[in-house]
Amino acid sequence: MSNESSSGLPAPAPAAPRPAAAHGGRATLFALSAIAIAALASSVMLWQRLSSIQEQLARQSADSGAQAIEARTMAQQAQELARETSTRLAVAEARVSEVALQRSQLEELMQSLSRTRDENLVVDVEAAIRLAQQQAQLTGSLQPLVAALKSASQRVERASQPRLAPVLRAMGHDLERLERANVIDTAGLLGRLDDLVLQVDELPLLGSVAQAASMRRPAGEATAPAPAASTASQPRWQATLHRTWEGVRDEVRGLVRVSRIDHPDAILLAPDQAFFLRENLKLKLLNARLGLLARRMDSARADLAGAYSALGKYFDPASRRTQNAIEALQQLQAHMKTVEMPALEDTFAALATAAAGR
Repeated sequence: MSNESSSGLPAPAPAAPRPAAAHGGRATLFALSAIAIAALASSVMLWQRLSSIQEQLARQSADSGAQAIEARTMAQQAQELARETSTRLAVAEARVSEVALQRSQLEELMQSLSRTRDENLVVDVEAAIRLAQQQAQLTGSLQPLVAALKSASQRVERASQPRLAPVLRAMGHDLERLERANVIDTAGLLGRLDDLVLQVDELPLLGSVAQAASMRRPAGEATAPAPAASTASQPRWQATLHRTWEGVRDEVRGLVRVSRIDHPDAILLAPDQAFFLRENLKLKLLNARLGLLARRMDSARADLAGAYSALGKYFDPASRRTQNAIEALQQLQAHMKTVEMPALEDTFAALATAAAGR
């Protein structure tokens, strides 16, 4: 353009040689053909690759579909299994709850049975101890209480219940206290009173001379074998004479009796009055016996004092039987003391606590 503008004339175009242009066209055509072939080859390869990819994708899609179907089937089976498992679980929970309820009911039943057994044991033990206490109060002996406490301790110990341990300790304490306690021998005193009542009819009165002589005659007969033994070596006639002399002497002594009577009323008793006197003496002794059984020691001692006064006033004080009766009355008065029976407070308190269930 610069040349064209400077001269104002168009410049002639250079002439290219034709063979070189033809050769460049062939090369271009060859290059284009090669490129087309390469593009076609690459297209074929890509197509094959795409085909393989499509086939692979189809296979994967089919596999995925099969897996999805299998997964869906497995999911349905899992759901059914879950539903079945939940149903079984609900049944198992219902059975477990039923078993738990039965167990709780069984435990309550066992506890109620155990509590009932313990309560029955406590009631039986308390009844046995109260009965033994009444027997001890009536007889005046502690043996019924001691035996009842030992038996109750053995029963409570065999029960092996921890809630009854305080009862066992309380029984042990009361048993030790009973073993240390001292009470009167009521049975022995009653026996001696009964013997006195039986001896009243044989006691000689002050005004009964014949009775006094008959009381002395057995004593003379009791001492007779000793002289007989001394006269065994004597001749028969001397022994007969000696026995005759002893008999006459006893008869003479029985005819005459000199004694001092401090109470004139005793000599003025008629035979009928003597009978009532003995009966009154028996009544006093029997009243003393009732007072001893009723634990009224003051009344019993007063009755014994009245019987002692009657013995000293109306009966022969020189008689051995009267002296024995007076000694027996004195011993009875000395042994009759007001002794309270030990109270089993600890045992009854422990039994009440155990019965209350605490």
